[in-house]
Amino acid sequence: MTQNRLNRRTFVKGAGITGIAAVAGCLGSPTTEEPEPEPTDEGLAPAEPVDADRIARDPTDIPPPVDWDEPREHDITLETERVTAEIEPGVTFDFMTFGGQVPGPMVRVRRGDRVNLRFEVPEEMNMTLHNVDFHAVYGPGGGADATTITPGEKAAEISFTAEYAGAFIYHCAVPNMDHHISSGMFGTILVEPEEGLPEVDNEYYLGQHELYTDGKVGEEGHHGFDFDAMKREDPTYVVFNGQAYGLTEDGVGPMEAEVGETARVYFANGGPNLTSALHPIGNVWSNYYRDGDLLSEPDKNIETAPVTPGTTTVGEMEFHVPGPVKIVDHALSRVVHKGALAVVDVQGEENPEIYDEDPQ
Repeated sequence: MTQNRLNRRTFVKGAGITGIAAVAGCLGSPTTEEPEPEPTDEGLAPAEPVDADRIARDPTDIPPPVDWDEPREHDITLETERVTAEIEPGVTFDFMTFGGQVPGPMVRVRRGDRVNLRFEVPEEMNMTLHNVDFHAVYGPGGGADATTITPGEKAAEISFTAEYAGAFIYHCAVPNMDHHISSGMFGTILVEPEEGLPEVDNEYYLGQHELYTDGKVGEEGHHGFDFDAMKREDPTYVVFNGQAYGLTEDGVGPMEAEVGETARVYFANGGPNLTSALHPIGNVWSNYYRDGDLLSEPDKNIETAPVTPGTTTVGEMEFHVPGPVKIVDHALSRVVHKGALAVVDVQGEENPEIYDEDPQ
């Protein structure tokens, strides 16, 4: 039995689910589509050398909360980057990213702030169209029309005012956007209300997306992109932050918290096709801001919530007892077989009045 299969068995057991059967954007722009690979029966090529130790963005890599009370101006640069990295041990894939990891960097501003965005495409990625569509932008294609960089161009610039508060996704929006988003080109822009957000002890940033490859789950080697599987909406992997089971003890490591603390999760579903059923195993979304709506009163004690493709949602948790809290897509075959699992490792003293696993 390979180490990959051993890891997968460990994840399933640890998830507490034993018994489970094992267009916005510039569609009118010119396009240079990537050629679809010819089918082959020769099996996968060997795994390729990786460009980075991890494709998964650190879920705590988040700009600090808004602490200003007057509009500010922000100069932000987003750069596309192609990265060969592991989906899981022994399985490599060529990702397309904003900034070298998945999801792209979080942009955090206050309503009324001005954003000067520079979008860059390096020469090695300049053979096809790229752009960026911000769902927080009033303007053609959410800025995608003006940021479309054709082969031979290197950069584009736009300025916009963040007119409406909320948590919003951004993504590449060229005609073959499904391929680019599936390969990792999406992220979140958070526009805080003027009064800011309630204080929490921890903030985490997760991005779910589907990987459509020409290999099987856990098959070692270099996985190419499978356009036919994407058209069928039949992904090989469904992952958080680009890696199968990456944010777990057996991956790059879980998120961390202490008993008595609170946490806010910003969860972007890049898609490009599947709706996520966001659920914290062993906890509840004590405050849930559906679809990233930060102005309405949050829903309370939500167990599982749908997150449609192209949406960033926001949920808060309270940690009353120690132990792992698993964050999953409750379409559970995606957890058991495809990689959609992350863990918050909660440390601290037991609280038997709330939970006692060994009552006498």
